Amino acid sequence: MAAVQTAGPQAPATASAGLLGASALASLPSEALMESAAETARQMAALVGRFVELLGELDRREAWRDEGATSLEVWVVERCGVSASTARTCAHVAGRLFDLPELAAALGAGELSFDKVRAVVDVATPETDHDLRARAAECSVRQLADLARSTRGTSVQRDHERRTLRCNDRLRTVSIQLPPAPYAEVRSCLEARARRIPSDGETPWDQRMCDAFLQVVRSSGTGGSSPWLVVAHVPLGSLMDEASALAGDLERGGLLSAETVRRIACDATVVIAVDDDVGHTMYEGRARREPTDAQRREVRRRDRHCRFPGCTNATFTNAHHIRPWKPDGRTDIDNLALLCDYHHHRVHSTQWTMSGDANAELSFVGPTGRVMTSRPSPSWARGSGPLPSEAAGASS
Repeated sequence: MAAVQTAGPQAPATASAGLLGASALASLPSEALMESAAETARQMAALVGRFVELLGELDRREAWRDEGATSLEVWVVERCGVSASTARTCAHVAGRLFDLPELAAALGAGELSFDKVRAVVDVATPETDHDLRARAAECSVRQLADLARSTRGTSVQRDHERRTLRCNDRLRTVSIQLPPAPYAEVRSCLEARARRIPSDGETPWDQRMCDAFLQVVRSSGTGGSSPWLVVAHVPLGSLMDEASALAGDLERGGLLSAETVRRIACDATVVIAVDDDVGHTMYEGRARREPTDAQRREVRRRDRHCRFPGCTNATFTNAHHIRPWKPDGRTDIDNLALLCDYHHHRVHSTQWTMSGDANAELSFVGPTGRVMTSRPSPSWARGSGPLPSEAAGASS
C-alpha cells in the first residue's frame, strides 16, 4: 500500500484569485511565499508577452488613430493608464518582437522576463533569435545588458572618438555627431533659443532651430547675453511682505515659495500675474476673439500641454475656444484650452466633439463613441497657501 504524504500550507497556483489577505499570508512558510512570488513573476511575464503582442498588431493596423492618438505610445498612456516611459518601452519591444518569434514565444510562455527580453531586443536579429533565447535563460538582466553593449560596440571612449562635424559646400549643410552628454547640451540650448524666437505660427520648427543656431554663432565672443524672462504667478502680498511664505507658481516650473520668487527676481525680469483669491489669473472676458497675453500665460500654466487625453505635446499648442466664439462674445479662460495642431484639426472635424469647462473637466468624443476626459494640471488647482514642506516645518 502506497504511503500517503501530507503537505503543509501551499502557495496558490495562480495569481488570478486576487490578494491572499494578511491571515492567509501569515500561515504560509517562507519557502511557499518565495515560490508563489516566483510563479507570479512568470505569470506576469506571460501577460506582458500577450500585451506587447496585442500592441504590435494594433501598431501595424495603426488602430490607435481611431481614438485620436498620434502614436501607439500616446494611446497606451491614455487608454492603459501607464507612464510615458512604460508605454514607450512596451511599444518599442512590441515592434521589435514581430521579427523575433523565439524571444516572443519565451516571453509569452513566462520563460523570460520582460526585462530580459528588453535588454537584448535591440541587438537581436532573426538569425540570432534562437541563440539569444537560450542565452537569456542562463544570464541575468545585467549580464544581458553588458552583452548587448558589447554587441553594439559602444563605449564612452568610442563615442568621443566618433565626434564629427562635416560641411557640404554644394548643399550648404552642416552635419554633426556628438557624444551623448554634449549632444543633450547642444540640443537643449538650441531648443531654448528657438522657443524664444517670435513666430506667426507659419515658421516651421526646423527653421526656428536653424535661426537659433545662427544666434549662437553670431553671439559668440560678444560677452553679452539676453536676459531670461521668468513668469511667476504669486499672491501680491507674498512679494510685498518679507515674512510671507505663501506659495507661488513658476511658469512651467511648478510650485515654489515666495522667498524663491524674490530671490529669482534679483537676477531676472519678472512678469507678475495678478491672481484672484484662489490663485488663478483674473478673467478678462471682452468682445474680441483673441485672448490677451496674460490669458495665454494662464491657460498654459493651467494646461501645461495639449488637453487632448494622453497628448503631451507642449511645443505646438494654441489656446482654442471650446464653445465657438461669436462677435461681441466673451473670451474667458474657462472657454479656452490648449490644443496641439493635430488635435486642433481633429476637434474641428465633424467626427469629434469637445465640451465642458476647461477649468474643471473637458470631454472629448470621437468616431468610436468613447468618452475621454481631461482635467487641468493638479498644481494649477492648488490655491494660495504655504508649501507642504513649509507647513510641516511651521507646525513642528
